[in-house]
Amino acid sequence: MNNQNILDDFLNVPSAFKSQFIPGNGTFTFVSNLTGLPQVWTLDQEQKPVPYVSMEERTLGIYHAPNGKMTVIGMDWKGNEKQQLYLYREGSSSVEPLVQSPEHFHYVGGWSPDNKYVSYTSNRRQPGYFDVFIVDFETKESKTVFQYDGNCDVLSWIDNENILISITESNLDNAIYRFNLKTQEKTRIGNDKQAAGYKNVVMKKNGDGGYLLTNFGAETYYISSFSFAAPEKLKKLVHWPEWDIEEIKKSPEEQRLALTVNEAGYLRLWLYEPHSNKKEEITGFPAGVIESISWMNNEEFIFTLKTPSMPGDIWKYSISSRSVKRLTNISESDTVSRHSVEPQLCSFTSFDQLEVPYFFYNQENEKNKPAVIYVHGGPEGQTKAEFNPVIQYLASQGFAVAAPNVRGSSGYGRTYIQLDDARKRMDSVKDLVWLVKDLIETHQVDPDNIGIMGRSYGGFMVLAAITHYPDVWAAGVDIVGISNLRTLLTNTGAWRRRLRECEYGFLDQESDFFDEIAPLHHAHKIKVPLLVFHGLNDTRVPVSESEQLVTDMKARGQEVELTVFDNEGHQTEKRANHIVMHQNTIEFFLKHLTKSTMEK
Repeated sequence: MNNQNILDDFLNVPSAFKSQFIPGNGTFTFVSNLTGLPQVWTLDQEQKPVPYVSMEERTLGIYHAPNGKMTVIGMDWKGNEKQQLYLYREGSSSVEPLVQSPEHFHYVGGWSPDNKYVSYTSNRRQPGYFDVFIVDFETKESKTVFQYDGNCDVLSWIDNENILISITESNLDNAIYRFNLKTQEKTRIGNDKQAAGYKNVVMKKNGDGGYLLTNFGAETYYISSFSFAAPEKLKKLVHWPEWDIEEIKKSPEEQRLALTVNEAGYLRLWLYEPHSNKKEEITGFPAGVIESISWMNNEEFIFTLKTPSMPGDIWKYSISSRSVKRLTNISESDTVSRHSVEPQLCSFTSFDQLEVPYFFYNQENEKNKPAVIYVHGGPEGQTKAEFNPVIQYLASQGFAVAAPNVRGSSGYGRTYIQLDDARKRMDSVKDLVWLVKDLIETHQVDPDNIGIMGRSYGGFMVLAAITHYPDVWAAGVDIVGISNLRTLLTNTGAWRRRLRECEYGFLDQESDFFDEIAPLHHAHKIKVPLLVFHGLNDTRVPVSESEQLVTDMKARGQEVELTVFDNEGHQTEKRANHIVMHQNTIEFFLKHLTKSTMEK
């Protein structure tokens, strides 16, 4: 098999994710890009994937009614993330419009227990304000039940009269409330004396309380129980002090919780019994990232599994037999499995003695290899042990690839995630320079052939690195990146501005600092070729962030190329665009990072 065939297989391999059981149906749905665009699928009687319902554009969310006979499906338009809601009825060949306002965002909060209403939040009243609505699925009529001048989400229904809402307080913290639809009474859950995050709430059937994840008074997220009899009091049940618990799902009979623990970017799967306080790790499947746990009955649950060599498939765990079974083989690829490499977990000591972790991909331990550093977005994101076609293909072609979780990343505690806030912004960029030193000293990579790439905030990191440390790099790839934090905060959606200001610093206080560090204002220092990609319909990082940088560089005759996808937003979801972007990225690095190596 030649290299082009290998590359084609890496870029075309599909995946399955967002596993979700259909109540009373005995089967489940999942999202897959089998046809080149994320759509809803299920399995037929022969356990083969078949479309559940087809949408014109990408599917963002799937919400099955408690009776399993109806499903709300969210779809945006050309990547703009302005999700519109559609109703699918069991046995139908098409969907019905349910909530439509194309200029606004809609986030679903789930079905009422009696299957009559769907809750959602939307910014119809004002771009930066999200109010709570409920819609009658039969009449299609929506009514506002709660207004909030900020970011607000519905987490779930408690019963037919009460819902759980989350009000965002910062980029890291929120408050959750029980809200009565009739009386408008709001009851806060948890302590209001200290800022904290609260998420993944699961209610008990009797409605008097439940379980949630919080980092109140701690560095990492743990499981607590709560009761509406004393909602301010949380009882800590399970905690791994060093790691976050990321997801919990309650079994139908409420005897068990399935949960995942994020250990340095690998997700471990556990069963926990709240009444006996017993916990047991579930093994027997490849190490990677576990998401979308969904109980099918008291004895079985499904989940999505992704690994560095498996883009994603649906698996099932059976308690009685203590066995794990793979239910889909959508991402199965001989080429990918044969040519992929499992990363090594490493760390380096940065300029201020901070230990910074990274995944290291390396096929052969040869010296003087070209290297690429891949920087995640967020900045509160985290690189995890999951498949990345560019990383894997470059490693198969003799590159060393490092994917760091520099300061500011999630997954390592509250202190770590705040180490790059506001005027500490450039410390995370400096981490990249110390990573390069580690790659040269520890892994003997070629110091003259080190490239860097990143998406979204990772794109900002790329631009900051090649402008503030121009002599370190040989090439850069920026995907939907930020060239100036000031212009980003000025032009991004009002729904995001305040949350981003909590991370970056506030416009009215930090504009001078934003201009001081802006890659746009240091673009004349760039010495290396730069490849830039952006989606025209990006509502998070406007395409102007890339256009202003590229225009500036081209005016000086610097080597830069911009590709704008007119049918994409912040993500690159359509397979044709996905292939163009990744193939161009790989060819770019092969061209610019191997020439001097070969000459040596």
